[in-house]
Amino acid sequence: MEAVQRVFNNVDWITSIFVMSLFVLVLSKVFFYNKFINFVVLPFNNKYIFLHSKKHILFNWFNLLWSLFMLLNISLFTYYLLQIFYKANNYTTTFGYLALLSLLALFFIIKFLLQFCNAFVFSSTKIVTQFIFKKLSYLNYSVIILFLVNIFLTYITPSSQIIVYLGLLLVLIVNVIGWVNILKNHRNFITTNFLYFILYLCALEISPFVIIGSYLKY
Repeated sequence: MEAVQRVFNNVDWITSIFVMSLFVLVLSKVFFYNKFINFVVLPFNNKYIFLHSKKHILFNWFNLLWSLFMLLNISLFTYYLLQIFYKANNYTTTFGYLALLSLLALFFIIKFLLQFCNAFVFSSTKIVTQFIFKKLSYLNYSVIILFLVNIFLTYITPSSQIIVYLGLLLVLIVNVIGWVNILKNHRNFITTNFLYFILYLCALEISPFVIIGSYLKY
């Protein structure tokens, strides 16, 4: 049996991202143990949503830690997407990753600000805050999958399109489960504000991804 040499590019800085991600997970478990235990079974049990959707649901340390985890790993996954499918040499360096991280952070901040402005105009801040909390919770959970996918793409199966597609499918499933639960829990609000909901869906949920997809196409 011949030895197969596996050649890695410089992954030291990527390893530091994994270490930082694990550190964030450890912090969230150590300081918010009950929250963490409820959170890790989120797609199968709504206990986390039920217990923690009352007050200070967005701006607390647990959510901030998981938002950091999300940004670190979505940025790295996007970095690999650009490499594998678009051969984007501009994003194959540490600086390229940091640029992606900054752009994604700016994207989410602007999106949240627009959502809150929209909620203020239509006098529905409480409902929209709960809506954002639930949607963000499922998104954060799905990034656990991307974390594992990133590990595979870094150390085990570099440039594997199958792993990318599998990861995207699992992320989609988790977020679809979240959307179904959100729509069920807020069906009365959606029914009475159907036009507002459609406007919100098109303007703040669908259009950003259409714009990003159009940009990547070119």
